[in-house]
Amino acid sequence: MTARRRTVLITGTSSGIGLATAVTAAGAGFTVVATLRDPDGAHALREAADEAGVTLDVRRLDVTDEESVATCLKGVRETYGRLDAVVNNAGISNFDPTMEMSTTRALRANLEVNFFGVVAVSRAAMPLLRACGGRLLSVGSVHGVVGQPFNEAYAAAKFAVEGFMESLAPVAAEHGVKVCVVVPGFVRDTRFGYFPDINRETIRAASGPYARTFTDYLDWVVGHGWGGASQTRWEVAEVVVRALTAEDPPFRVPTSDRVAEYLARKLADTDGSAIQALARTWIAGAEGAERGVGPA
Repeated sequence: MTARRRTVLITGTSSGIGLATAVTAAGAGFTVVATLRDPDGAHALREAADEAGVTLDVRRLDVTDEESVATCLKGVRETYGRLDAVVNNAGISNFDPTMEMSTTRALRANLEVNFFGVVAVSRAAMPLLRACGGRLLSVGSVHGVVGQPFNEAYAAAKFAVEGFMESLAPVAAEHGVKVCVVVPGFVRDTRFGYFPDINRETIRAASGPYARTFTDYLDWVVGHGWGGASQTRWEVAEVVVRALTAEDPPFRVPTSDRVAEYLARKLADTDGSAIQALARTWIAGAEGAERGVGPA
């Protein structure tokens, strides 16, 4: 897919990977419909576009509101007459001991945005993508392939996106639409990669019997995590745009060699024992940190 005069709709562009992808795609020659839940929150997006010397079509789209999705897609069709690509990027994270949640509200909210929102946008866009032989791309996560302690809700949603897109891909291909999932690891300059100072006593009070392991995991994330293998949102955006413009990209597109190695480790682990052993080192305090200083 060449970028010239092609129209791409990107969700969740107020910050992070979505903002970087919108600006990078516009710089590559796409007509970019940059969507976000609240257009009043587009200041950083517009500022980044101005700095890059590119123009964006900023529109409202709330992925959890099917009427909002339909209205946005209708407007794109009326304005441009076509839609060549969609980037499902909108997402939220939560970082809680899920088993100690008093309700499932946070879990449901995560699934509504990170999974059902992806489904809603993809379904609404598919007729336009079929008409153009377009491309449906979703920003996944290593947590959609490898489960992460205390990220159960986010991992569940991203696993669901992987399963949905993997199932859809061969059907979509028969109707001229290429489906891809771009898989980033730790992105250090987004809210997803931001770990503020956290009151350990608050954690213990909220975590019940999981207080020690939750605290150990936080210590591991802050002290080790992906170490020097993290990426910036702009580096991830470059991979997304390459997946949009490549003639025949694979279904799953890791954003770095480190991510590719991590995924290969999981996908070769047919009984799950190797990844479980690795994950236990992340919640085993200082001793575990010495045994497993990174996720790959």
